[in-house]
Order: sequence, then structure tokens, then C-alpha cells
Amino acid sequence: MTSTRGMRTRRSSLVAGAAILLTVLTMSPAFAQGEDPSGEDEQIVLTGRLFIASDETVDTALIFDGPALVEGTVRESLVVFNGDAEIVGTVEQDVVVFNGDVVLRSGAEVGGDLVTQGTPQVEEGATIRGDRASIVTRFDVDMVDFAGRFVWWIGYSISVLVLGLLLLAFAPQLFPAVRDIVRDRLGSSIGWGFGLFFLLPIGSVILLVTVVGIPLGFFLLLALAFIYTVGYVVATLAVGSMIMRSSSSRFVVFAVGWVVLRVLALIPFVGGWLWFLASAWGLGLLAVAIRSRGVTTVVPSGSPPPMPPAPVGVA
Repeated sequence: MTSTRGMRTRRSSLVAGAAILLTVLTMSPAFAQGEDPSGEDEQIVLTGRLFIASDETVDTALIFDGPALVEGTVRESLVVFNGDAEIVGTVEQDVVVFNGDVVLRSGAEVGGDLVTQGTPQVEEGATIRGDRASIVTRFDVDMVDFAGRFVWWIGYSISVLVLGLLLLAFAPQLFPAVRDIVRDRLGSSIGWGFGLFFLLPIGSVILLVTVVGIPLGFFLLLALAFIYTVGYVVATLAVGSMIMRSSSSRFVVFAVGWVVLRVLALIPFVGGWLWFLASAWGLGLLAVAIRSRGVTTVVPSGSPPPMPPAPVGVA
């Protein structure tokens, strides 16, 4: 079984906060002597021995320096930084031992992962419901996962910047059109945007069902990522125009919107929803701009040209 992302996040937060806890807890004489001032809900020991009796149940068990013996129940995780760990009872989530030997006695139960530096001693009859992993491997994987997301953020940010500058260079009328739509036709752009965002993939699938529409549907599916990114770029320009209302430089306005959206994209969960909303709205802005700017007056062939206005003062 693989561990859930929520448990990994919880464990990473616990480990990341350990250094802060260590600084704060050293000011407490109780922690320095290995006592537990936190009551029955938690067992946190700076140095000494962590012991949970068979009739005890605690939420979290954490020790910085010294051995840990769990005969009772830990509802969450057991974390040992420097010391051996022996489990006779139950740890409902993860057991993480950075530096020390680990022994699971017969009848012991670990509900999550067993993460250790060396090879743990697991007696027959002990249960590990999660994975056995090495400290180095586990945290290297977490760092690689974070680094991968950050590299993707940098790459997408640069792509949006380049695409936006190209659009503004080759389509200078896009800026005044978007600014006017944000001011006068905001509701229409939102409606068009969400309609296009969902109808484009549906239409491509319908085309794939037909025989003659297979090539078009296939190419439309491949182009969806680019189309949505174009929408995101247009929305970036719109956000910049809402912030820099008095600026007449389309490049400055786009740069401001780009900084705002890409910084917000760093926020977990919020960044994904923001990309969806911006891409959909940008498609709507683009659709309304094309419709409004594409209407021109055509004079039929052979019709006389319109008469110029009469000079002022001439009856």
C-alpha cells in the first residue's frame, strides 16, 4: 500500500517545525529534564526517555534525543530524531526514526509507513499497513516532487510571458479591446469563456466520433493546452488593466498582471483553480473581442460613395 499525500504533508510539516520546536522547548526546564508538560494528549520529550504505558493513549509522540518505548497507543505519528524505538502497542499513523534502531515486537501495529535509517527488526506477528521506506529515499522523493512542481511553475511562467509579449507585439489592438470589454461587457465575457472552455473538448470528442471529423477533432484535442494558455494570457492582460487603469502601455499592464497571477499560482490548490478561472475568462474575452472588432461596414459595389458633410456655415 502507498501512503496518502495528506499523511506525507502532515509528516513533512511535523519535521519542518521540529527545528522551531527545539529552539522554543529548550527554554522550558521540564523539557530539558525529559518531563511531559503537555498532558495526556501529547508526549513531547527533548532529552531523556519517551515511554507510553500499555494503558495510555496519546495523540502525538515526539522525542529529540533518547529512546522511545510504546506499549500503549499513539493515535497519530511517532517521531524519533536520535534514539532507538521499540513498539509493543499501536501507532495508528507513521513511525519515523531518523537515527536509531527500530524494533517491532510481536503484536505491534503500525497503521502508516515505517520510515527508518537502517533495517528495522520486525518480529513475526507485527503488522505494518503502510510501506517500509528509508529516510534518505523518502525525503529525497519529497524534495524531487517539490522541485519538479517549481520547475514547471518557472517554465509555464516564462512561456506565458513570451506568448503574451508576442501577442501584444503582433496584435496591438488586443489591449484596448480587452480593456473596453472588462469595463463594458464583463458578464458577457465570463459567459462566453466558460461556454468555450467546456464546449471545445466536447466538440473535439464529437468530431472524433464522426469519420470525416476525426482529423479535426484530433488536432483540436492536441491544441487545447495551447488554446487554454492563450486564454490565460488574455486574462493576464485583463487583470493588469484592472490594476493599472490609467496606464496606456500595454506591455507594462501585461507585466503587472503576469506578476500577480504567477505569484498567486504558487499557492497550493488556489493556483490550480486560478488557472482554470483565468483560462476560461480569457477565452471569453478573446471571443467577445473578435465578435465586436470583426463587425465592419461594407459598401455594396456600384453604390455611390457617401456625401461628405457640408462645410460649417453653408446652408
